[in-house]
Amino acid sequence: MSQTMPSIGEMLAATVPMVRTLNLEIVEATAESAVLRLPDQPDFHNHVGGPHAGAMFTLAESASGAIVLAAFGDQLARAVPLAVRSEIAFKKLAMGPVTATARLGRPVADVIAELDAGERPEFPVNIEITREDGAVTGEMSITWTLRPQS
Repeated sequence: MSQTMPSIGEMLAATVPMVRTLNLEIVEATAESAVLRLPDQPDFHNHVGGPHAGAMFTLAESASGAIVLAAFGDQLARAVPLAVRSEIAFKKLAMGPVTATARLGRPVADVIAELDAGERPEFPVNIEITREDGAVTGEMSITWTLRPQS
């Protein structure tokens, strides 16, 4: 019997309960881009009927986690990925389903080189949140680190 490695989406859903709680859909998860979708769900609406800011934050943070897993999953035996700090800006009213697209702000090889040198590298992940009509409703930046295992 052969065992297969779980997909990034399966790993994310298995290790981050909020992904399951919000019913986030993993559209794409590669080292180049991670795209997650928050379906329109009344239980997670705000006072104007759109997705709650906390749900959008979780969507964007989860997209950043997906790209970190895709880019650095092969480093998990020696380093733990951790979010260090984040900033979010809400640009337009979000209504209906929203999508978060995450991109790394540094080359993977540079981050791994710092880890190889015994450092604790930090790197930004930039996320754009959009409505179905393509309008950008929010932007988020999260700084991540790879903390070496002790």
